[in-house]
Amino acid sequence: MAVIHRTDLKPTKLELLASWLPSRPWYSGGTGGPEPAKAGGFRLDDPQGEVGIEFMVVTETSGTQPAGYLVPLTHRGAPRDEAEHALVGTMEHGVLGRRWAYDGCHDPVLVAQLLALLEGRVEAQDQNTSDTPDREVTRSCTGGGLAPADFTTSATDDHEGTEPPAPHGTTLRLHRLLRPAPDDAPLLPPKAAGHVAGSWHLPDGTRTRGLFATLHTTPRA
Repeated sequence: MAVIHRTDLKPTKLELLASWLPSRPWYSGGTGGPEPAKAGGFRLDDPQGEVGIEFMVVTETSGTQPAGYLVPLTHRGAPRDEAEHALVGTMEHGVLGRRWAYDGCHDPVLVAQLLALLEGRVEAQDQNTSDTPDREVTRSCTGGGLAPADFTTSATDDHEGTEPPAPHGTTLRLHRLLRPAPDDAPLLPPKAAGHVAGSWHLPDGTRTRGLFATLHTTPRA
């Protein structure tokens, strides 16, 4: 299990995201510059113990309406080859030294562990406490045997999410601009073969939940 260190980061993750978020196609904020706030998320463990895997939820209010974003990040102790396009920034960690933070949708380690979560082979971990499962994260998957290598081609962004497509038509979609789910609505979209969902805090302090990722095993209309 990954160990959560109680130490300083310079700059902080939120400071990095304040510069990075406006460059994303799915960012819906205003032009004055975001002030993201941590609102939720979870972690996954790297089986090799080398890469930190975190799914952050941040909220910010610079746009016409408050918005929540899913920001999957990987933290590495050295730059990843040919991944400059996915670099969010670098930080100085009080225990681990320099860390390179990447958009996890472009990192094969995160994608492989997200598929393992979808299939129920690993558990989501609490974002702030070592060796503690996050019971608020739910998942489902019909079938199994997903091959991580099929999902590690260049991920593409649109105005609401990111998709690392697979050659055979299976699509893993990460919902970057989060939508709170109505209490009486099913989380899983029609024709979806799997999902990951979780909870976060809205800017007004209320708690909500919604989809973080969906899996489609046939092309969508």
